[in-house]
Amino acid sequence: QVQLVESGGGLVQAGGSLRLSCAASGRTFTGAVMGWFRQAPGKEREFVAAIRWSGIIAYSADSAKGRFTISVDNAKNTVYLQMNNLKPEDTAVYYCAARLRPGSLTLLEYDYWGQGTQVTVSS
Repeated sequence: QVQLVESGGGLVQAGGSLRLSCAASGRTFTGAVMGWFRQAPGKEREFVAAIRWSGIIAYSADSAKGRFTISVDNAKNTVYLQMNNLKPEDTAVYYCAARLRPGSLTLLEYDYWGQGTQVTVSS
C-alpha cells in the first residue's frame, strides 16, 4: 500500500528554519503530484505547496512563497519542504500528500496522506 511518512517537525523560534521530509513508498510515483498541507488547531487544512515527482514545475501558496521551498529526491523517494524564516502563524501539523492521477498542481484533491508532523514556532 502507498505510505507517506513525514518527519522533521519540531519546536523552533521565530525566524528559524526546519526541513520536513516525506518518505514515499508502496509504488512507483512516476507521474504523481506530491503536496504539503498544514492544519493549525481549530482551523481548516491549508495547502502549502506541490510538486511533480519529476521535479519539473512546482506550485506554492502565497504564504509560502519566498520562505518555503518544496523539492523531491527521486533516488530517495522523498519529498522535502524547506521552511525558512518561520513565523508563529506557521505552527501547525504538516501533512504530506500524493495524487497519483494526472492533473494540475493547482488541484487540491489528493489520494494519499501521511500521518503528519508537528511544527511549532515560538515567538
